[in-house]
Amino acid sequence: MTSSARFALAALALSCATALSAPAAHALSAKECHASFAAARTAGTLDGQSYKQFKAAKCDAAATPATTAATPAETAKEAAPAAPATAPTAASTAAPAAAATTAGIVFPSTVAPQYAKLSAGKARMKTCLDQYNANKAGTGNGSLKWIQKGGGYYSQCNTHLKAG
Repeated sequence: MTSSARFALAALALSCATALSAPAAHALSAKECHASFAAARTAGTLDGQSYKQFKAAKCDAAATPATTAATPAETAKEAAPAAPATAPTAASTAAPAAAATTAGIVFPSTVAPQYAKLSAGKARMKTCLDQYNANKAGTGNGSLKWIQKGGGYYSQCNTHLKAG
């Protein structure tokens, strides 16, 4: 076994140990993710995935629940159509009518039409901010802050809108 192969196996073992010992909501750092990607590439287990695809599937905090078994709340979410926010306020009427709910957290399902002329990133940010402010009246934000370490409301909402 060559030294580079031993290094790759050691990096893979370290990244697996790190991933298994990390809490579910903790994303791997960019350095850890790249080391894991490099080890998978060396081992030939990428199955044609690019780094971006690998990162989304294995490293991001938002992807962590998708790799585990679906919870009853996630199963119910897939079976039932998305419900709008509970109490209509001035902020919630500006947000899109349909919103997706994930474990008690309400996200907009599409970018609000009033932001269509803005750049894609700015439109997503303003739409997420409108929904975040509308959720403040109830419990639609869960325990998430707008921005927080490990992925706050904005990060998760932005990811949700990009996927939709």
